[in-house]
Amino acid sequence: MPALDSAGNTPTSTRRSAFLRSSKLLKHGDFQRVYKNGRRHFSGLLTAFYLPRTSQVGDGPRIGTAVGRVLGGAVERNRIKRRMREAIRLHLAEMPFAVDVVINPKKNVLTAEFVEIEREVVRAFQVVRKYMESAQAKRAAGKS
Repeated sequence: MPALDSAGNTPTSTRRSAFLRSSKLLKHGDFQRVYKNGRRHFSGLLTAFYLPRTSQVGDGPRIGTAVGRVLGGAVERNRIKRRMREAIRLHLAEMPFAVDVVINPKKNVLTAEFVEIEREVVRAFQVVRKYMESAQAKRAAGKS
């Protein structure tokens, strides 16, 4: 168990980074907007849809996962969601942009090692980050 500071709190360096509600994409309309207007990144274990947020409701990203019934029964779907949520939580800090991302896992996520899932999430975040950086550079070049 980590040592506590004088106030009885866990030091920030040993605290788990949380996947806060403000970092989650929750509303059906937001999912639909990302699917309809967003860009896509395909990989072996997942498909990521992403769309920059124009209304600065929050500074950071909002991430949602969609696990349909086609991926299995409730137990399998919940297991997929837990694994995806953990991979996202571990790497959420690497995404500093105001962007909405929807991750749709594929069936083979059930049998994949967690390291593979984590690698795919990191790769999807890299693609989104690269797109956002280029979009910002284009906006900055247009203003000057």
